Amino acid sequence: MCIRVMVVMRDARDELIRIDAQGVAHPIGTVASQRMRPHRGTYRLLPAPDHVVFMRYTGEDGRVDEGDGAIVRLAGELTAPGTVCDVLALVGQTGWRGVLSVHEGDHCRRIFLDQAQVIGVQTNVPSERLGQVMFHYGLLSEEQLREVEQSTAQGKRFGETAVERGFLQKEQVYHAIRRQIEEVVFGAMTVSDGTFFFLDGLDDTRMPTRQMVSVNALLMDGVTRMDEVRYFQEKIPSRDHVPQRVEGIEEVAAEYQDVWAHIDGRNSVEVIGRATGLGEFETTKKIYGLAQAKQVVILPPRLTGGITAVVEAANEVLVAVFRAARQAGQAEELRASLSSFAVGAGVVYDLLFRGAGPDEQGRLNPSRVAANVPLVAPGEDPEVTVRQLLFDYASFALFSIGAFLGKEGEATLQREVGPALSRLRPRGAP
Repeated sequence: MCIRVMVVMRDARDELIRIDAQGVAHPIGTVASQRMRPHRGTYRLLPAPDHVVFMRYTGEDGRVDEGDGAIVRLAGELTAPGTVCDVLALVGQTGWRGVLSVHEGDHCRRIFLDQAQVIGVQTNVPSERLGQVMFHYGLLSEEQLREVEQSTAQGKRFGETAVERGFLQKEQVYHAIRRQIEEVVFGAMTVSDGTFFFLDGLDDTRMPTRQMVSVNALLMDGVTRMDEVRYFQEKIPSRDHVPQRVEGIEEVAAEYQDVWAHIDGRNSVEVIGRATGLGEFETTKKIYGLAQAKQVVILPPRLTGGITAVVEAANEVLVAVFRAARQAGQAEELRASLSSFAVGAGVVYDLLFRGAGPDEQGRLNPSRVAANVPLVAPGEDPEVTVRQLLFDYASFALFSIGAFLGKEGEATLQREVGPALSRLRPRGAP
Protein backbone atom coordinates (compact mmCIF):
# COMPACT_ATOMS: atom_id res chain seq x y z
CA MET A 1 0.00 0.00 0.00
CA CYS A 2 3.13 2.15 -0.19
CA ILE A 3 2.60 3.48 3.34
CA ARG A 4 3.85 0.61 5.40
CA VAL A 5 7.52 1.54 5.37
CA MET A 6 8.68 1.94 8.93
CA VAL A 7 11.56 4.28 9.68
CA VAL A 8 13.24 3.91 13.05
CA MET A 9 12.75 7.22 14.87
CA ARG A 10 15.98 8.61 16.29
CA ASP A 11 16.62 11.39 18.73
CA ALA A 12 17.10 14.47 16.53
CA ARG A 13 20.23 15.27 18.52
CA ASP A 14 21.94 12.19 17.06
CA GLU A 15 22.17 14.10 13.78
CA LEU A 16 23.70 17.29 15.18
CA ILE A 17 26.99 18.89 14.09
CA ARG A 18 28.47 21.91 15.88
CA ILE A 19 30.49 24.51 13.95
CA ASP A 20 32.74 26.43 16.33
CA ALA A 21 34.00 30.01 16.13
CA GLN A 22 36.98 28.94 14.00
CA GLY A 23 34.66 27.31 11.45
CA VAL A 24 35.59 23.76 12.42
CA ALA A 25 32.75 21.25 12.25
CA HIS A 26 32.39 18.74 15.08
CA PRO A 27 29.85 15.88 14.86
CA ILE A 28 27.94 15.66 18.14
CA GLY A 29 25.64 12.70 17.53
CA THR A 30 26.62 9.21 16.43
CA VAL A 31 24.43 9.43 13.32
CA ALA A 32 26.10 12.67 12.27
CA SER A 33 29.53 11.07 12.65
CA GLN A 34 28.47 8.00 10.66
CA ARG A 35 27.06 10.13 7.86
CA MET A 36 30.21 12.24 7.57
CA ARG A 37 32.64 9.31 7.29
CA PRO A 38 31.72 8.25 3.73
CA HIS A 39 32.22 11.88 2.60
CA ARG A 40 35.93 11.95 3.23
CA GLY A 41 37.59 14.34 0.78
CA THR A 42 37.75 18.00 -0.21
CA TYR A 43 34.53 19.94 -0.72
CA ARG A 44 33.63 23.38 -1.95
CA LEU A 45 31.48 25.36 0.49
CA LEU A 46 28.81 27.01 -1.67
CA PRO A 47 27.01 30.26 -0.82
CA ALA A 48 23.80 29.57 1.13
CA PRO A 49 21.35 31.20 3.55
CA ASP A 50 22.63 31.73 7.09
CA HIS A 51 20.81 28.66 8.42
CA VAL A 52 22.01 26.26 5.69
CA VAL A 53 25.40 24.69 4.93
CA PHE A 54 25.74 23.47 1.33
CA MET A 55 28.89 21.66 0.24
CA ARG A 56 29.73 19.54 -2.78
CA TYR A 57 32.76 17.46 -3.61
CA THR A 58 35.29 19.04 -6.00
CA GLY A 59 38.69 17.73 -4.96
CA GLU A 60 41.68 19.94 -4.25
CA ASP A 61 41.23 22.18 -7.33
CA GLY A 62 37.86 23.50 -6.13
CA ARG A 63 36.27 22.99 -9.55
CA VAL A 64 33.62 20.54 -10.63
CA ASP A 65 35.36 18.09 -12.95
CA GLU A 66 34.28 14.88 -14.57
CA GLY A 67 34.13 12.26 -11.85
CA ASP A 68 33.28 14.75 -9.09
CA GLY A 69 29.61 13.74 -9.09
CA ALA A 70 26.45 15.01 -10.75
CA ILE A 71 25.35 18.62 -10.52
CA VAL A 72 22.67 19.18 -7.86
CA ARG A 73 19.97 20.95 -9.83
CA LEU A 74 17.31 20.89 -7.13
CA ALA A 75 17.32 19.97 -3.42
CA GLY A 76 15.29 20.51 -0.30
CA GLU A 77 13.73 19.25 2.91
CA LEU A 78 10.66 17.03 3.09
CA THR A 79 8.41 17.91 6.02
CA ALA A 80 5.00 16.59 4.93
CA PRO A 81 3.64 13.68 2.87
CA GLY A 82 3.04 14.67 -0.74
CA THR A 83 5.95 17.09 -1.09
CA VAL A 84 7.66 14.71 -3.53
CA CYS A 85 4.53 14.96 -5.69
CA ASP A 86 5.29 18.63 -6.28
CA VAL A 87 8.91 17.87 -7.08
CA LEU A 88 7.97 15.14 -9.57
CA ALA A 89 5.42 17.44 -11.20
CA LEU A 90 8.10 20.10 -11.71
CA VAL A 91 10.64 17.64 -13.07
CA GLY A 92 8.04 16.11 -15.35
CA GLN A 93 6.98 19.49 -16.69
CA THR A 94 10.55 20.59 -17.44
CA GLY A 95 11.47 17.24 -18.98
CA TRP A 96 14.76 17.13 -17.07
CA ARG A 97 16.95 14.07 -17.42
CA GLY A 98 18.48 12.85 -14.19
CA VAL A 99 17.99 11.11 -10.86
CA LEU A 100 15.60 12.13 -8.09
CA SER A 101 17.17 10.82 -4.88
CA VAL A 102 14.79 10.73 -1.88
CA HIS A 103 16.21 10.08 1.60
CA GLU A 104 14.33 9.09 4.75
CA GLY A 105 16.63 8.13 7.61
CA ASP A 106 18.69 5.21 6.30
CA HIS A 107 16.23 4.59 3.47
CA CYS A 108 17.14 5.82 0.00
CA ARG A 109 15.02 5.71 -3.15
CA ARG A 110 16.41 6.74 -6.54
CA ILE A 111 14.02 7.51 -9.37
CA PHE A 112 15.54 7.74 -12.85
CA LEU A 113 13.76 10.27 -15.07
CA ASP A 114 13.98 11.18 -18.73
CA GLN A 115 11.60 13.47 -20.63
CA ALA A 116 8.69 13.16 -18.13
CA GLN A 117 9.09 9.38 -17.95
CA VAL A 118 10.29 7.25 -15.05
CA ILE A 119 12.62 4.74 -16.70
CA GLY A 120 13.83 2.87 -13.62
CA VAL A 121 14.28 2.88 -9.85
CA GLN A 122 16.68 1.76 -7.15
CA THR A 123 15.81 1.30 -3.47
CA ASN A 124 17.25 -0.06 -0.25
CA VAL A 125 13.82 -0.27 1.40
CA PRO A 126 13.39 -4.02 2.07
CA SER A 127 9.68 -4.18 1.18
CA GLU A 128 10.35 -2.48 -2.19
CA ARG A 129 13.06 -4.86 -3.39
CA LEU A 130 12.07 -6.65 -6.60
CA GLY A 131 11.89 -10.04 -4.87
CA GLN A 132 9.62 -8.71 -2.14
CA VAL A 133 7.37 -7.06 -4.73
CA MET A 134 7.10 -10.40 -6.55
CA PHE A 135 6.32 -12.14 -3.26
CA HIS A 136 3.63 -9.67 -2.18
CA TYR A 137 1.92 -9.92 -5.56
CA GLY A 138 1.88 -13.71 -5.33
CA LEU A 139 4.40 -14.35 -8.11
CA LEU A 140 6.85 -16.18 -5.85
CA SER A 141 6.35 -18.34 -2.79
CA GLU A 142 8.37 -17.69 0.35
CA GLU A 143 10.53 -20.73 -0.39
CA GLN A 144 11.15 -19.62 -3.99
CA LEU A 145 12.00 -16.11 -2.79
CA ARG A 146 14.66 -17.43 -0.40
CA GLU A 147 16.12 -19.68 -3.10
CA VAL A 148 16.47 -16.85 -5.61
CA GLU A 149 17.87 -14.49 -2.97
CA GLN A 150 20.62 -16.98 -2.17
CA SER A 151 21.64 -17.05 -5.83
CA THR A 152 21.55 -13.27 -6.26
CA ALA A 153 23.83 -12.90 -3.24
CA GLN A 154 26.53 -14.21 -5.60
CA GLY A 155 25.98 -11.31 -8.02
CA LYS A 156 23.27 -12.63 -10.34
CA ARG A 157 20.22 -10.53 -11.21
CA PHE A 158 17.05 -11.42 -9.36
CA GLY A 159 14.67 -11.54 -12.34
CA GLU A 160 17.05 -13.53 -14.52
CA THR A 161 17.59 -16.07 -11.73
CA ALA A 162 13.85 -16.47 -11.17
CA VAL A 163 13.42 -17.21 -14.89
CA GLU A 164 16.37 -19.63 -14.97
CA ARG A 165 14.90 -21.56 -12.03
CA GLY A 166 11.60 -21.87 -13.88
CA PHE A 167 9.68 -19.90 -11.26
CA LEU A 168 8.62 -17.10 -13.60
CA GLN A 169 8.29 -16.20 -17.27
CA LYS A 170 10.12 -13.18 -18.69
CA GLU A 171 6.81 -11.37 -19.16
CA GLN A 172 6.04 -11.77 -15.46
CA VAL A 173 9.40 -10.30 -14.50
CA TYR A 174 8.82 -7.36 -16.83
CA HIS A 175 5.43 -6.62 -15.24
CA ALA A 176 6.89 -7.04 -11.74
CA ILE A 177 9.50 -4.38 -12.53
CA ARG A 178 6.64 -2.02 -13.44
CA ARG A 179 5.05 -2.83 -10.09
CA GLN A 180 8.33 -2.09 -8.34
CA ILE A 181 8.56 1.30 -10.05
CA GLU A 182 5.07 2.13 -8.77
CA GLU A 183 5.85 1.00 -5.21
CA VAL A 184 9.10 2.97 -5.04
CA VAL A 185 7.57 6.15 -6.45
CA PHE A 186 4.49 5.89 -4.20
CA GLY A 187 6.75 5.22 -1.22
CA ALA A 188 8.74 8.37 -2.00
CA MET A 189 5.53 10.38 -2.18
CA THR A 190 4.68 9.51 1.44
CA VAL A 191 7.99 10.61 2.97
CA SER A 192 7.28 13.26 5.61
CA ASP A 193 10.69 13.69 7.22
CA GLY A 194 13.65 13.59 4.88
CA THR A 195 15.46 15.27 1.99
CA PHE A 196 15.46 15.14 -1.80
CA PHE A 197 18.06 15.89 -4.48
CA PHE A 198 17.64 16.07 -8.21
CA LEU A 199 20.98 15.17 -9.79
CA ASP A 200 21.55 16.35 -13.34
CA GLY A 201 22.28 13.75 -15.99
CA LEU A 202 21.77 10.03 -16.13
CA ASP A 203 24.08 7.05 -16.31
CA ASP A 204 22.05 4.34 -18.05
CA THR A 205 24.57 1.69 -17.03
CA ARG A 206 23.34 1.95 -13.43
CA MET A 207 19.94 0.57 -14.41
CA PRO A 208 19.69 -3.20 -14.86
CA THR A 209 16.40 -2.78 -16.73
CA ARG A 210 14.61 0.08 -18.46
CA GLN A 211 10.91 0.85 -18.71
CA MET A 212 8.90 3.92 -19.59
CA VAL A 213 6.24 4.99 -17.08
CA SER A 214 4.60 8.39 -17.36
CA VAL A 215 5.30 10.75 -14.47
CA ASN A 216 1.80 12.22 -14.84
CA ALA A 217 0.19 8.77 -14.63
CA LEU A 218 2.17 7.93 -11.50
CA LEU A 219 1.24 11.27 -9.93
CA MET A 220 -2.46 10.83 -10.59
CA ASP A 221 -2.45 7.28 -9.24
CA GLY A 222 -0.26 8.19 -6.27
CA VAL A 223 -2.33 11.17 -5.14
CA THR A 224 -5.48 9.04 -5.42
CA ARG A 225 -3.87 6.33 -3.33
CA MET A 226 -2.79 8.74 -0.63
CA ASP A 227 -6.34 10.10 -0.34
CA GLU A 228 -7.91 6.64 -0.29
CA VAL A 229 -5.44 5.21 2.19
CA ARG A 230 -6.52 7.77 4.80
CA TYR A 231 -10.06 6.41 4.58
CA PHE A 232 -8.97 2.77 4.49
CA GLN A 233 -6.91 3.08 7.64
CA GLU A 234 -9.96 4.04 9.68
CA LYS A 235 -11.27 0.50 9.24
CA ILE A 236 -8.14 -1.43 8.19
CA PRO A 237 -5.15 -0.03 10.09
CA SER A 238 -2.57 -2.43 8.65
CA ARG A 239 -1.93 -5.24 6.19
CA ASP A 240 -1.81 -7.62 9.19
CA HIS A 241 -5.47 -7.09 10.09
CA VAL A 242 -7.82 -9.95 9.30
CA PRO A 243 -11.20 -9.67 7.53
CA GLN A 244 -13.96 -12.05 8.56
CA ARG A 245 -17.25 -12.71 6.80
CA VAL A 246 -20.41 -11.52 8.51
CA GLU A 247 -22.58 -14.49 9.35
CA GLY A 248 -25.37 -15.03 6.87
CA ILE A 249 -23.66 -13.28 3.93
CA GLU A 250 -23.33 -15.77 1.08
CA GLU A 251 -23.01 -13.63 -2.06
CA VAL A 252 -21.17 -10.40 -2.79
CA ALA A 253 -20.79 -8.17 -5.83
CA ALA A 254 -18.78 -9.63 -8.71
CA GLU A 255 -15.96 -7.09 -8.25
CA TYR A 256 -15.26 -8.48 -4.76
CA GLN A 257 -15.52 -12.20 -5.43
CA ASP A 258 -11.79 -12.79 -5.97
CA VAL A 259 -11.03 -11.40 -2.51
CA TRP A 260 -14.17 -12.89 -0.91
CA ALA A 261 -13.02 -16.41 -1.80
CA HIS A 262 -10.00 -16.05 0.49
CA ILE A 263 -11.71 -14.40 3.48
CA ASP A 264 -11.93 -16.99 6.24
CA GLY A 265 -11.25 -15.08 9.46
CA ARG A 266 -7.62 -16.26 9.47
CA ASN A 267 -6.03 -14.81 6.32
CA SER A 268 -4.67 -11.30 6.73
CA VAL A 269 -4.92 -8.55 4.12
CA GLU A 270 -1.32 -9.26 3.13
CA VAL A 271 -1.96 -13.00 2.71
CA ILE A 272 -5.08 -12.36 0.62
CA GLY A 273 -3.15 -9.90 -1.53
CA ARG A 274 -0.61 -12.60 -2.35
CA ALA A 275 -3.22 -15.31 -2.90
CA THR A 276 -5.18 -13.18 -5.38
CA GLY A 277 -2.15 -11.53 -7.00
CA LEU A 278 -3.76 -8.12 -6.41
CA GLY A 279 -1.17 -6.85 -3.97
CA GLU A 280 -1.81 -5.03 -0.72
CA PHE A 281 -3.39 -1.80 -1.95
CA GLU A 282 -6.02 -3.26 -4.29
CA THR A 283 -6.86 -5.96 -1.75
CA THR A 284 -7.27 -3.36 1.00
CA LYS A 285 -9.50 -1.32 -1.29
CA LYS A 286 -11.82 -4.26 -1.96
CA ILE A 287 -11.95 -5.34 1.69
CA TYR A 288 -12.77 -1.75 2.63
CA GLY A 289 -15.70 -1.91 0.17
CA LEU A 290 -16.93 -5.12 1.78
CA ALA A 291 -16.61 -3.57 5.23
CA GLN A 292 -18.57 -0.51 4.10
CA ALA A 293 -21.28 -2.85 2.83
CA LYS A 294 -21.26 -4.57 6.25
CA GLN A 295 -20.38 -7.89 4.63
CA VAL A 296 -17.11 -8.30 6.56
CA VAL A 297 -15.76 -7.19 9.90
CA ILE A 298 -12.09 -6.46 10.56
CA LEU A 299 -10.29 -8.46 13.25
CA PRO A 300 -7.03 -7.35 14.87
CA PRO A 301 -3.78 -8.91 13.66
CA ARG A 302 -3.15 -12.49 14.69
CA LEU A 303 -0.20 -12.59 17.06
CA THR A 304 2.79 -14.58 15.88
CA GLY A 305 3.15 -17.39 18.37
CA GLY A 306 -0.55 -18.15 18.77
CA ILE A 307 -1.99 -18.58 22.28
CA THR A 308 1.42 -18.18 23.92
CA ALA A 309 1.85 -14.74 22.34
CA VAL A 310 -1.64 -13.73 23.47
CA VAL A 311 -0.79 -14.70 27.06
CA GLU A 312 2.51 -12.81 26.92
CA ALA A 313 0.69 -9.67 25.77
CA ALA A 314 -1.70 -10.03 28.71
CA ASN A 315 1.27 -10.56 31.04
CA GLU A 316 2.82 -7.25 29.98
CA VAL A 317 -0.33 -5.52 31.19
CA LEU A 318 -0.79 -7.58 34.34
CA VAL A 319 2.80 -7.27 35.54
CA ALA A 320 2.70 -3.49 35.14
CA VAL A 321 -0.67 -3.26 36.93
CA PHE A 322 0.47 -5.49 39.83
CA ARG A 323 3.67 -3.45 40.17
CA ALA A 324 1.64 -0.24 40.39
CA ALA A 325 -0.69 -1.90 42.91
CA ARG A 326 2.23 -2.91 45.17
CA GLN A 327 3.65 0.61 45.04
CA ALA A 328 0.24 1.96 46.06
CA GLY A 329 -0.13 -0.66 48.81
CA GLN A 330 -3.15 -2.18 47.04
CA ALA A 331 -1.80 -5.54 45.85
CA GLU A 332 -4.13 -7.64 48.00
CA GLU A 333 -7.14 -5.52 47.05
CA LEU A 334 -6.28 -5.98 43.37
CA ARG A 335 -5.94 -9.72 43.73
CA ALA A 336 -9.28 -9.90 45.54
CA SER A 337 -10.99 -7.80 42.87
CA LEU A 338 -9.65 -10.03 40.09
CA SER A 339 -10.72 -13.15 41.95
CA SER A 340 -14.23 -11.73 42.30
CA PHE A 341 -14.28 -10.80 38.60
CA ALA A 342 -13.23 -14.34 37.61
CA VAL A 343 -15.87 -15.95 39.85
CA GLY A 344 -18.54 -13.70 38.38
CA ALA A 345 -17.76 -15.03 34.90
CA GLY A 346 -18.59 -18.61 35.91
CA VAL A 347 -16.08 -21.43 35.53
CA VAL A 348 -14.37 -20.12 32.41
CA TYR A 349 -11.44 -18.35 34.14
CA ASP A 350 -11.10 -21.14 36.68
CA LEU A 351 -10.60 -23.58 33.80
CA LEU A 352 -8.36 -21.31 31.76
CA PHE A 353 -6.08 -20.40 34.70
CA ARG A 354 -5.93 -23.88 36.26
CA GLY A 355 -2.32 -24.29 37.44
CA ALA A 356 -1.37 -21.12 35.51
CA GLY A 357 -1.47 -18.36 38.14
CA PRO A 358 -1.40 -15.43 38.25
CA ASP A 359 1.75 -15.49 40.40
CA GLU A 360 2.92 -12.81 42.83
CA GLN A 361 4.09 -10.61 39.96
CA GLY A 362 0.76 -10.98 38.17
CA ARG A 363 2.10 -13.28 35.44
CA LEU A 364 0.21 -16.18 33.93
CA ASN A 365 2.06 -19.30 32.81
CA PRO A 366 1.72 -19.28 28.98
CA SER A 367 2.26 -23.02 28.50
CA ARG A 368 -0.30 -23.91 31.19
CA VAL A 369 -2.87 -21.51 29.76
CA ALA A 370 -2.29 -22.98 26.29
CA ALA A 371 -2.80 -26.50 27.69
CA ASN A 372 -6.08 -25.40 29.29
CA VAL A 373 -7.47 -23.72 26.18
CA PRO A 374 -9.38 -26.79 24.88
CA LEU A 375 -11.42 -26.73 28.10
CA VAL A 376 -12.84 -23.27 27.35
CA ALA A 377 -12.41 -22.84 23.58
CA PRO A 378 -12.78 -26.16 21.76
CA GLY A 379 -13.57 -24.59 18.36
CA GLU A 380 -11.40 -24.23 15.26
CA ASP A 381 -9.98 -20.84 16.24
CA PRO A 382 -9.55 -20.70 20.04
CA GLU A 383 -7.33 -17.61 19.86
CA VAL A 384 -10.38 -15.39 19.36
CA THR A 385 -11.95 -16.66 22.60
CA VAL A 386 -8.74 -16.51 24.63
CA ARG A 387 -7.93 -13.03 23.36
CA GLN A 388 -11.37 -11.79 24.48
CA LEU A 389 -11.09 -13.42 27.90
CA LEU A 390 -7.60 -12.07 28.60
CA PHE A 391 -8.42 -8.63 27.26
CA ASP A 392 -11.40 -8.41 29.63
CA TYR A 393 -9.31 -9.69 32.53
CA ALA A 394 -6.40 -7.29 31.91
CA SER A 395 -8.76 -4.36 31.29
CA PHE A 396 -10.56 -5.02 34.57
CA ALA A 397 -7.22 -5.16 36.40
CA LEU A 398 -6.32 -1.75 34.95
CA PHE A 399 -9.73 -0.38 35.90
CA SER A 400 -9.53 -1.75 39.44
CA ILE A 401 -6.24 -0.09 40.33
CA GLY A 402 -6.92 3.21 38.58
CA ALA A 403 -8.81 4.85 41.44
CA PHE A 404 -5.90 4.29 43.83
CA LEU A 405 -3.25 5.86 41.58
CA GLY A 406 -4.69 9.30 41.07
CA LYS A 407 -5.37 10.91 37.72
CA GLU A 408 -1.73 11.39 36.76
CA GLY A 409 -0.63 7.96 37.98
CA GLU A 410 -3.47 6.26 36.14
CA ALA A 411 -2.62 8.11 32.90
CA THR A 412 1.03 7.08 33.23
CA LEU A 413 0.09 3.42 33.72
CA GLN A 414 -2.30 3.51 30.76
CA ARG A 415 0.45 4.87 28.52
CA GLU A 416 2.80 2.13 29.71
CA VAL A 417 0.42 -0.76 29.03
CA GLY A 418 -1.27 0.78 25.98
CA PRO A 419 0.83 -1.00 23.30
CA ALA A 420 0.37 -4.45 24.89
CA LEU A 421 -3.34 -3.89 25.47
CA SER A 422 -3.69 -2.80 21.84
CA ARG A 423 -2.10 -6.06 20.64
CA LEU A 424 -4.48 -7.98 22.87
CA ARG A 425 -7.61 -6.03 21.95
CA PRO A 426 -10.26 -8.14 20.17
CA ARG A 427 -12.73 -6.90 17.59
CA GLY A 428 -15.36 -4.64 19.04
CA ALA A 429 -13.44 -3.71 22.19
CA PRO A 430 -13.30 0.04 22.89
